[in-house]
Amino acid sequence: MLNPGRIFRGSLAVFGAGVLIGYFLARQPDNPAGFPVDFDRALAAEPSSSPPRDRGYTTPRTPTTPLHLLQSPAAVATNRQEHDFGLGDGHISKLLPYPPGGKGVRTPFDLWRYAGAGDSSFGTPTLPMPWDKWVEFHRDQKPKLMADVKAYMNRRFNFSGAALASAKMSGGKAIMKGPVARLPLAAASFEELAKLSADEIKRRDLFPFKPLAHPLQTTAHMLFPQQWTMAHPEHERIDVDFDIPDEYLPEFPPPLFLTTHKELGDVTRGREVTLGNYYEIFNGLLTAEQMEGLKELLRPSPTTWFNQTTHRVTLEPSAGVSCLSCHVNGHSNGAIELAPDSRPNQARLRVDTPTLRGNFNLMQFSSKRSIRSMDHFAEVEEYFDGDPGLMQAIGPRGVQKQISNRMGDFNAILDFPPAPKLGPLYKLIPEKATAAELRGEKLFHGKAQCVACHSGPAFVDDYMHDLKVERFYAGRPEGPIKTFPLRGIKDSPPYLHDGRLPTLHDAVEFFNVVLELKLSKDEKDDLVAYLLCL
Repeated sequence: MLNPGRIFRGSLAVFGAGVLIGYFLARQPDNPAGFPVDFDRALAAEPSSSPPRDRGYTTPRTPTTPLHLLQSPAAVATNRQEHDFGLGDGHISKLLPYPPGGKGVRTPFDLWRYAGAGDSSFGTPTLPMPWDKWVEFHRDQKPKLMADVKAYMNRRFNFSGAALASAKMSGGKAIMKGPVARLPLAAASFEELAKLSADEIKRRDLFPFKPLAHPLQTTAHMLFPQQWTMAHPEHERIDVDFDIPDEYLPEFPPPLFLTTHKELGDVTRGREVTLGNYYEIFNGLLTAEQMEGLKELLRPSPTTWFNQTTHRVTLEPSAGVSCLSCHVNGHSNGAIELAPDSRPNQARLRVDTPTLRGNFNLMQFSSKRSIRSMDHFAEVEEYFDGDPGLMQAIGPRGVQKQISNRMGDFNAILDFPPAPKLGPLYKLIPEKATAAELRGEKLFHGKAQCVACHSGPAFVDDYMHDLKVERFYAGRPEGPIKTFPLRGIKDSPPYLHDGRLPTLHDAVEFFNVVLELKLSKDEKDDLVAYLLCL
């Protein structure tokens, strides 16, 4: 049996020996005053059998560090040559420092030109001014801000409202015709632009597909389109409005399809699913576990800027938002946010709301990070902009692991919309497809190289890719971003992670330039015809 007294006396003896040794070392002649020890002097006095050599790094020492607090200092390279790592104009040395931020402060729309670190990684729930001043500040700023946003978007896009004559979204909404991105005056056509090299396009500043920023990037957070705020005025913001017309967004409310009840088609019959009607719609169709998961996906929670405190962007206190406020009916209403994985706010990428349809076939659930399961995604969905410190003031979501699992379980039965022209191996059925669609399919698997990233039943490879778009303009690289599925793509405008490609035609033009495919105008039209079949 262990003897506690013997253990204690042994420990005391070891401690006492350590004190005596430390005292003896501290009282040596080279250190008559005791601690702290002068390490540089001690090292210089040590005999050396060989001359010092350059190891390529230094290890600076602090002479006054006590032994009991000593931590090895970080190595610093001494022979490292400065270079731009192949980034050219996208290297931080060639970019402007971010303009000063601050809640509610306007920033330039061309934030791709800027780089650097922010003041802090941590946010605060405290406004920079009293609440009444905050409201007054935005009442004064918002009209001018939105006029400038409209002018900027009109310079970049021709939102004519022209629709395709022969295609509709799954619920019947018109699909807009493109491309609507405006070419610079120096470019005669998209075909002529695609003939130029990346260096030439960059030198002449001809690239029409530069990144889109949030209209108010310092505050940022969820920004809902007008079609949503008309039905949910509690989410209308006092500081900024949406910048893309509703015609170029997903239909609202969208159909909802289930893998478990394909025979029902749109389970909602045209209704938006809410906390008030989900039981009526789904009772008897879902399992009890799935019902609980759906309920949690619909339950509003306080968020960074939509809550009951004065740290909000709505005039009245808000119950917050739910997962399906943006992913309405398991799809998308086109709302935007900022990717939560970077600081400062000016460095964060604008991201559209992706559809939840077909997530059962995916393994990547975040644009810039490797989130690998639906329940994990439900658990970490960034309701606090990646800043958990704000939860104490605003209120945590408090979702337990078993509940997030059930949220994931409902997510796992959201199906893609019907694609009647696709066969069981996801090839076009020749008898149902047009000649243009069949030519487009051949291009997809051949010259256009789409299949390199878009394959399988969801038309996605589940990888992250770096398109290195900064080859075409002088700006900050955006780095690798996940590939999005093309299955059901006609229902999910606008395209690319930040919505800079409002139509499928814009998407095809973008990749024709960026991948240097040299597609003809007819080939691009055929490719769009095929994408509409998916």
